[in-house]
Amino acid sequence: MEGVIVVAITFGAIFGIIYLFITARHKERLSLIEKGADASIFYSTNKRKTAPIWKILILNISLLLIGVGVGIFLAGILHRNFNVDAEVAFPGTIFTLAGIGLFVGFNLSKNLD
Repeated sequence: MEGVIVVAITFGAIFGIIYLFITARHKERLSLIEKGADASIFYSTNKRKTAPIWKILILNISLLLIGVGVGIFLAGILHRNFNVDAEVAFPGTIFTLAGIGLFVGFNLSKNLD
């Protein structure tokens, strides 16, 4: 029973956020129209060429998996050679290196064509 409540609250929160976003945007546009202002500020005139989403997705996933793999490897070294508890070594190094991998992927995706 508790699982149903959690799922209902989650979907309700997501629906509420989307609903508030759409209604706030609609109200802003209506107030601009009433004042006689141009609503073109909502539309981007900058036609900058961006990299395809699949390139960015593959780059970030590959760097995330590399970070997880290196994290597991380093956690094994920490656990075996330096006697660090496995409960501390594995999650700590995996999450740290996965985060570093995603950060590197973010910085590299800015340089894509």
